Amino acid sequence: MGILLYLIAVTLFLPLTALNILVVVLKNARAKGFFRTLNQYFYTGAIGLDIFANYEFRTLWNTFLRKKNGYKFGMKGETISSALGKNQKAKTLSGAGWILVYFLWAVDYQYWKKGGHCLNSII
Repeated sequence: MGILLYLIAVTLFLPLTALNILVVVLKNARAKGFFRTLNQYFYTGAIGLDIFANYEFRTLWNTFLRKKNGYKFGMKGETISSALGKNQKAKTLSGAGWILVYFLWAVDYQYWKKGGHCLNSII
């Protein structure tokens, strides 16, 4: 039963997301502006997905992104970037973890001179 529910949820996710974006824009764009509404929607959605992925894929992240004694991924409510930042600070990232940290540092240019994305994401 769990497999069936999982497959249904995954199948419905993208079409419901598209419908939700349309409803959010129609209900909010006039008051807040089209691009501001979309930007806020995608920003909060990305944070939510990041928190979900940190918990849901914790075994994968703990296997490939940190050393054995590092800070564990998978704390509920925490982003992947926060866990990466804690491991960066403790110098317990694996090679793959360092690659991801440098990629996020390069993408999030606003934190280039402030220690990088992951260190600034620590909660």
